[in-house]
Order: sequence, then C-alpha cells, then structure tokens
Amino acid sequence: MKTVVLALVAFSFTCVGYCSDEIPAGVQKTPIAITNVNIHPVSSEPIENGTLLFEDGKLTGIGKNVKLSKETQKIDGKGKHVYPGLIDAATILGLVEVNSVRATIDYSETGMLNPNVRSWVAFNPDSEIIPVTRSNGILLSLVMPQGGLISGRSALMQLDGWTWEDMAIKTDVGLHIQWPKPSLNSSSTAGSDEPRPTRSSIKDLRDFFEKARNYRNAKESSTFTQTDLRMESMHSILDGTIPLFIHANELASIQSAVAFSAEQQVRIVIVGGYDAPRCAQLLRTAKIPVIVTGTYRLPERSDDPYDDSYTVPERLRKAKVQFCLASLGRFGATGIRNLPYHAATAVAYGLPHDEALKATTLYAAQILGAADRVGSLEIGKDASFLLTSGDPLETTTVIDQAFIQGRPVDLNNRHKRLFRKYQSKYGDDGTGTVAPE
Repeated sequence: MKTVVLALVAFSFTCVGYCSDEIPAGVQKTPIAITNVNIHPVSSEPIENGTLLFEDGKLTGIGKNVKLSKETQKIDGKGKHVYPGLIDAATILGLVEVNSVRATIDYSETGMLNPNVRSWVAFNPDSEIIPVTRSNGILLSLVMPQGGLISGRSALMQLDGWTWEDMAIKTDVGLHIQWPKPSLNSSSTAGSDEPRPTRSSIKDLRDFFEKARNYRNAKESSTFTQTDLRMESMHSILDGTIPLFIHANELASIQSAVAFSAEQQVRIVIVGGYDAPRCAQLLRTAKIPVIVTGTYRLPERSDDPYDDSYTVPERLRKAKVQFCLASLGRFGATGIRNLPYHAATAVAYGLPHDEALKATTLYAAQILGAADRVGSLEIGKDASFLLTSGDPLETTTVIDQAFIQGRPVDLNNRHKRLFRKYQSKYGDDGTGTVAPE
C-alpha cells in the first residue's frame, strides 16, 4: 500500500508539471455549415465560395448548392479556406514530454524484440505538446515506439480527447523495426546503455520470424504450446493484416529490408527514406511506400549535394514511388508543429504544391490505411479539418478554427499563454497590452 501511495503522489506531481490546460471538446450535437468559404478537398479540385456541412462528426455536404436544415448552425467563412487536417505519419507524440528528462520518456521498451508493445496504451492525452501541434494544423499523428530491433506497434491518434481510447482512430497500424545500419557494429550507442540493432541482428530477426511461424503452426495444429504474447502478436504480421514499418535511410539498409520482405512474404513501409530515390525502381516494382521523415536533414555523406534531403520528395514523385511526409527528427515530439514547413521546403526544391499538400494529408492517410476516414474532404469521412486564413504550408497563415470529428478544438496552448504573459509584462507601448485570444 505504501508503494502504491508513493506512485500516485509521483504521478500527481508529474501531471502538475506536464499536463495541458485545454479541455477536450464535446460531441457535435447539431449540424454545422461553413458557408462562403474556399474549400480545398485535396482529392478533387478546389471549390470557391462553397459550403461545407457536417453532422454527427461526419461530412454530409460539400459544394455550392448544399441544402441546410433550420437547425443548422452557420459559420460565415468569407475570405477563409478549408483544408483537411494535416497528418504526421511518424512521431513519438504523447510518449515523450521533455527529451532531457528521463521520467517523461516512454517510447522504448527494455530488450530488442518487443512485437507485443502497443504505443497507444502509453500515450499521454494531457501532453503540453499536443495543443501546440494542433495549433499549426496537425490534427492527426501516427504514434510509434522506438528502440531495440522490433520496437512495437503504432496507432493513428487524433489530437483531441480525454483518453487514448477517445483519440485512437486506428490501432495496430504497423509493427516497427529499426533496421541495422551497414556501418553500425556496436550493440549500443556511444554514451548510452540502450541496445541498438547490429548487422548480426538480421539473423536474429530471421530466427524470430521462423520461431513465430512455428508457434502459429503449433497453435493451428492443436499441438500444446504455452502462450507467448510476443509470438501471438506476430500473427497479424505473418498473415499480412498489418505491415512492417522498417526504419531505414541508407541504400544498403533499404535494399536489405526489401529483400527481407520478399523472403518473409510480408508487407513493408520504409520510414526515413533518405536514399530511397537511389533505389526507386526497386521500391516501385515491389509497390513499397516511403514515409520521408522530414526535409530538414543534413546530407548523409560528405560528397552528397547540399540539397539532397530537400529533394527526396520530388525525386520519389518523379520516380512514381508512393510517399508521404513526416517530421520525425532530433527534436523529438516538439518539432511536429513544423510539418507544414517540411512540405513547403520540398515545394521550394521542386515538389508541386498540390503534391506537397497531399503528402501531408491524403497520401499519409493512404499509407497508414485510414484514407476511408481522413486525409481529404469527402462526404462520409470524418469532419476533421482546418479553417484558415490561407495556405497551411505558409508560415504567415493563421489557423482560425480546427474541428476533429465535428468538434471545435481549443487552439490555445502553452506557447500562446506564455506569449500573452510576457507581452503583458513587456508590451511595446509600455501599457501592458495583452495579445488577443
């Protein structure tokens, strides 16, 4: 009992320091229509001065001549724009708060082989980073584990809700594997006790898959087998229900991962993909999509062009390889808010604007297997969208309102509160003018 009390006290202090003040929105009760607004469905041509109608959290009308009932609440969107909520396809959001504070980090499990780890049950819905992220237009995020060889499973989370059950719109999106780097020979990183994959880990991976198949066969043949949760969790991988998300950037690693997928007859998605354009034909032939983890990356090799990272999306598009954009990087979860600017940088280096927008919405939803619900503005899909002053990829654009499944989301956050606080203290006119909500 003493141990339990101490644990609860520690949890309470953690929440005081790392819980956001924003209150999740309630369920949509009446139909809502945004009128006179410029609609950008992404999956089809834009509609100027149209109407967007949604009810019970779903889109029910899009166009210029949408019939509205008497009880419909109207929002005048004159001069504004509507876009689907942006999707970040590779994050550790909700699994870490402060990168330098170990007590707030929960994205990796002890050991190398953890296919039974489920990231969504460790997700913190009260993270201060969530309101900051959605304030810049990102309404959905793939939350994934890291560490070891087989890290665990990811889930697609919508960024508003009281609990992870409220926020998860798709669990078991994929099983994540940290593919060994060709040059990495040590079992741990410098200055870290965390085990890391090595080239010999590929043999361990093959052995693990063989063991999982033998376990499944024993179960199916009614041969007595003691239940093993790790082996049980591999069934959906072996039967192709969910894909492997293989984290790899180097050419040799990507080629090795593709060979492994063919050998094991499993579906894969490449996460990282710095060298993916160098083996584009292989990826296109095997129909393997790539989640490009950001354009803000340094060249991997000293003789690489300075803009290699910036041009990865355009080179993949030209090679007709399916891809989307994410923001995973060295700043952990705090950098997710910059997802639109990763896409904008890709535009500056050749990627067509429409493709960049799709790479952060529709293409991400397709790769994550959630395009039937999110990623574009279409009748029947979730009413998760942005009402903006302009293009969400532009730094000057203001997100006026955001809706997740028809619920108006609170766009206040810690950054804004601190801005208002210190603007009040150091107002330009010396009178303590407070910034507007």
